[in-house]
Amino acid sequence: MKQIPSGATVTSFGVATNSTWKDQDGNKQEKVEFHNVVAWRNLAEICGQYLKRGSKVFIEGKLQTRSWEAEDGSKKYRTEIVADNMIMLDRKGDAVEGGTYENRAAGGLKSGEMADEPAAEDMVEEKDAAKGKKVVAKEKEVAVDDLPF
Repeated sequence: MKQIPSGATVTSFGVATNSTWKDQDGNKQEKVEFHNVVAWRNLAEICGQYLKRGSKVFIEGKLQTRSWEAEDGSKKYRTEIVADNMIMLDRKGDAVEGGTYENRAAGGLKSGEMADEPAAEDMVEEKDAAKGKKVVAKEKEVAVDDLPF
């Protein structure tokens, strides 16, 4: 997580997706794909604060390819997922590298936050169009089996 000169926060991280299948001979095959993810502003801060290596996460966003010229003069390309939404899929008490879910969430509280408040991944912020105020509501938990993929 870092701040760019304009003051915006950006977090870059990798996500691995696993696929398993049986080949024609019935042998189990597995393939891992690695994806680059970039999150901006508030989402970047939440990702930087709560995600750790091994966290299970759902990322929604758009694909973007950027290019630049390397020092040797060659043109380089990088395709990234620019995150619009992130949902943490770990359950409370699940062990991941860096401690349990509770340890990570409690250790990452900002000054002024209370430990008994719902975790950031359980919250949805919406603007009340009529009043121009932010409304925070607890979001219903989504089971992994309910995902369409």
